[in-house]
Amino acid sequence: VQVVESGGGLVQPGGSLRLSCAASGFTFSSYDMRWYRQAPGKERELVAAITTVGGNTNYADSVKGRFTISRDNAKNTVYLQMNSLKPEDTAVYYCFVQLIPRGYWGQGTQVTVSS
Repeated sequence: VQVVESGGGLVQPGGSLRLSCAASGFTFSSYDMRWYRQAPGKERELVAAITTVGGNTNYADSVKGRFTISRDNAKNTVYLQMNSLKPEDTAVYYCFVQLIPRGYWGQGTQVTVSS
């Protein structure tokens, strides 16, 4: 099982980025997917989640209206579109899938929002 994030980088406040998470080794369409982030000195927090085929979504209050999670089951990929980025969005962003008996994390991708 692997989940591999990409798409991070340096962006100015108000800018946009799209993160991707490519999954392999499991039946992607059968599992909910999540994005987490961890800022320096802070605990890892759930940013967004998406269910399987139905695509129901949930967001942290801090990103509602700015971030959009989506998935392409044909490509085994989940995305996080991030708009109107703020300095406080600076963090390492991780993709996560909970299988049985354990969950799997990606290596993370750094997002830095700074002028």
